[in-house]
Amino acid sequence: MKKNIQGAVDATEQASNSRAFVAVARAGFVVSGILHLLIGVIAIQLAFGESGEADQDGALAQLAAQPAGYALLWIGASACLALGLWEASGVVFGYRNAPAKKRMGKKLAAAGRGVVFLALAASFASFALGNRKDSGESTSDASAQVMQMPGGPLLLMAVGAGIAITGIVFVVRGLMQSFTKQVDLPASRTLRRVTKVVGVAGYVAKGIALFLLGLLFIVATLQANPEESTGLDGALKSVRAQPFGVYVLAFIGVGLGCYGIFLIFKSRLAKMD
Repeated sequence: MKKNIQGAVDATEQASNSRAFVAVARAGFVVSGILHLLIGVIAIQLAFGESGEADQDGALAQLAAQPAGYALLWIGASACLALGLWEASGVVFGYRNAPAKKRMGKKLAAAGRGVVFLALAASFASFALGNRKDSGESTSDASAQVMQMPGGPLLLMAVGAGIAITGIVFVVRGLMQSFTKQVDLPASRTLRRVTKVVGVAGYVAKGIALFLLGLLFIVATLQANPEESTGLDGALKSVRAQPFGVYVLAFIGVGLGCYGIFLIFKSRLAKMD
């Protein structure tokens, strides 16, 4: 019995490290990068007064509107599913040679990334199946329901704080260039420099966007107005309404586009051995 279980575990580990599976998983970075590029473009358009939905659903809607959009959605779902499962395999099989003090942290980080990509795969599949809801309304509706629960306001505050802290972490990673530890930088000095530049700009911009999103959750909860918790699109549109908000929003849009480019680079450069 033990031999059978161990054989199944070994087979699963080998499958997760196979060239074909890793190749599909790497495509997940490309898919996520394209979404960030689209969100960045929509954010820039918002800065210049055009309409749009600057969030994941808005990007998915644009992708679906392209020729062969239905096929693109299912390809995106498959790639993100593979990447999510690859990250999950790292929780079980990975980081065996890492120092004991760092091993658990690395496994938790892998688990978090796995959840993000599996959720993204679910969003692609849901969109492909025609379940297309306004993400801002969905977020505000969910916030209103949580607000009515015992301890709901505290939970929403915790969610907002968690998102804001994640945003700060992204900014720090960008400024410290610690994201370079996840990739094998190109040998070319020019490509190495470009990778670092788009990585820094991307991480900082995404961090700012996440911080604003978390802050929006916190403010909406403090004001007992969950309808204001309208997700990333609402957070970015609230930026536009501030003094110099047009320029800040344009910067965030360009930065999100840079993050998308970095993710596309990462599909080739990521350490996935």
